Amino acid sequence: MIISRTPFRISFFGGGTDYPVWFKDYGGAVLATTINKYCYISCRYLPPFFDHKYRIAYSLIEHAKGVTDIKHPSVRETLGYIGLQEGVEIHHDADLPARSGLGSSSSFTVGLLHALYGLKEKMVDKKKLADDAIYIEQMLIKENVGCQDQYMAAFGGLNLILFNGIADIEVKPVIMKAKKTQELLSHLMLFFTGFTRTASAIAAEQINNIPKKKKELKVMQQMVQEALAILTSDTDIMEFGKLLHESWLYKRSLTDRISTESIDDIYLAAKKAGAIGGKLLGAGGGGFMLLFVPPEKKAVVRQRLSKLLHVPFGFDNSGSYIIFYQPDQLYTSDKTF
Repeated sequence: MIISRTPFRISFFGGGTDYPVWFKDYGGAVLATTINKYCYISCRYLPPFFDHKYRIAYSLIEHAKGVTDIKHPSVRETLGYIGLQEGVEIHHDADLPARSGLGSSSSFTVGLLHALYGLKEKMVDKKKLADDAIYIEQMLIKENVGCQDQYMAAFGGLNLILFNGIADIEVKPVIMKAKKTQELLSHLMLFFTGFTRTASAIAAEQINNIPKKKKELKVMQQMVQEALAILTSDTDIMEFGKLLHESWLYKRSLTDRISTESIDDIYLAAKKAGAIGGKLLGAGGGGFMLLFVPPEKKAVVRQRLSKLLHVPFGFDNSGSYIIFYQPDQLYTSDKTF
């Protein structure tokens, strides 16, 4: 049995510039971090005593005789891509819900790739995990997704990701003083809005609007460097929160599907309670809201948003990795199976 653990991510700045349709012409940049909330994938070869060849357990349980019979798109396409001939059993567990803006779909695909490569006794580097996940999601599943989530899930940590072309993506770890890192973390709060959505549909509209939103996207891309300068200097951390607010105003203007009246009400309530800035994570429409709040104001914000689930978190630096590895014995001493 193989078990992979892959982190979820929080994207601070630059979301929207990681779509190939944008960065192939204008380049792209994202500032993001992974957090200590994870997707767990366990895989093992399925003993040959069943009518089905594949068993997949997630929010549903599937039994399938062939890869093409599998309904879960990432499982189906990843198994086909890997080319595993033997039957397998796959279990998925996660610390946070899917379709909530934390890159969970890509964490799943990266974690599944990692586990299946392990099952085949192959060690692959983080870049291959990310590139394979991008190919599966964009080319095989044909999802409207960018390229930041796969790289963040594979590499982990607080990173500047530069998109110079589909074959030229750079991951640059952000080097910060320990005190500044703790200061940043102490100002962040994460709330679940209670709304989940399919990001691909919202992203499709955002992609279609790109020709009309060049000015906004270029400003959002520039904000990545401004935020990076704040984190790597002695600049007051409060400037990071103010920049988050400015970025959110630009992001919500990309399409009217990114925010809703309910989400706007939540954000306004948080601001009135003391939040400096924040943003809805992911493509928009719902999921998790990140807020930048001075520590002395956190109790007030938590009280004001008491109807929402507050999720404490820390930073993750590990990326996707195998936490349990015990190769299945496909063959006994007499090689009966």
